[in-house]
Amino acid sequence: MTGAQDRYQRGAPLAAGALCKTTLGTSGYRAYTAGVSVFLRIIGIVNAAIWFGAGTFFAAGVLPGVFSQDLHRIFGETAYPYYSGAVALVLFKRFFVLQYICGAIALLHFFAEKLYLGRPFSRLGTTLVVIIFSLGLLGGFWLQPRMENLRQTMYSTTATPEQKDRARHSFGVWHGVSELANVLIIGGLLAHLLRVTRQEAAGRYGGLLFPKFRG
Repeated sequence: MTGAQDRYQRGAPLAAGALCKTTLGTSGYRAYTAGVSVFLRIIGIVNAAIWFGAGTFFAAGVLPGVFSQDLHRIFGETAYPYYSGAVALVLFKRFFVLQYICGAIALLHFFAEKLYLGRPFSRLGTTLVVIIFSLGLLGGFWLQPRMENLRQTMYSTTATPEQKDRARHSFGVWHGVSELANVLIIGGLLAHLLRVTRQEAAGRYGGLLFPKFRG
């Protein structure tokens, strides 16, 4: 047997082994990428659904209940104006905490896609989440304390009638701003939910939520 034939026969198994390792490595990487894609997609959809659902439920269910005739009868005519507003502010504090959590998860979701899957940031999606998250931070850390201070002045026993009138007027203005911001936030959350669940988004994750692997 010649040296060339010997090298050929010894080299053929090595080449086949290298090819097998390369194929297995590629399959493993694809399986890993598909698994991460599915996991991140589920996280993004669930978070967006909770975020939008909580905002809608709070605006359409919780707040109307606080200012309903049922609570009016419970508190009574005299105490209702003060206690209904106090209850609403307490509930707003809890609601803003949920806003912070969902907003932070949404932003981390973008970074996870970039880090683990190498996907570029979506300009529209990232901008939308940043705006909604910023409005939530602004409402929770600036507007909420300001309105609470105005309420304290409105019902203070030491404030003058002029101070109470100014506080009542300012409270009404900021309450209107808060309502407008809530509408914008809910609209933005709906757009965010539709973006992460739309049919075109399936293409970014392999075409299906649970991709099929071919043997």
